[in-house]
Amino acid sequence: MKMVNSRDDAQRHEELPTEHEDALIAFLHKVIKIAVKILAVLMVLVIFWGVGDVVYVLYNNLKAPPFMLLSISDIFKTFAAFLAVLIAIEIYQNIVLYLRTDVIPIKLVVATALMAIARKVIIIDFATVTPMYIFSTAAVVLALGITYYLVGQHHKERLIEERK
Repeated sequence: MKMVNSRDDAQRHEELPTEHEDALIAFLHKVIKIAVKILAVLMVLVIFWGVGDVVYVLYNNLKAPPFMLLSISDIFKTFAAFLAVLIAIEIYQNIVLYLRTDVIPIKLVVATALMAIARKVIIIDFATVTPMYIFSTAAVVLALGITYYLVGQHHKERLIEERK
């Protein structure tokens, strides 16, 4: 049984409605939902694989000379592995939320993109990148930050309107 928001069905927006006047379209929507469920299972496997990678990277870095010490480069490699797993978890959450609501969760997608670009910023090697790369990365961070803020404001306004 599917939970319905306090909004009535006329206002409900679904990206892939399983009930459609065209039988072929309804069937294709069901097939796509199955594909999304398969993606969710695969993403869980990727997350576990990523956790294993974090353990492996950390273990190899700690056992290499000097024993039990990490260089700055090793720390950044470990951070990169951690953040890759966190991004995979965010993508999994996007998939699950999409399955539950049939609506693309824009705020979560933008938050995932912010996390991905933050990962790039954290592991950036300033010795090898060009100034244009740094400026373009800054522009992406700024654009995503503004988008996240505006989407959050929109959600707040909708909640206030729904309470009235």
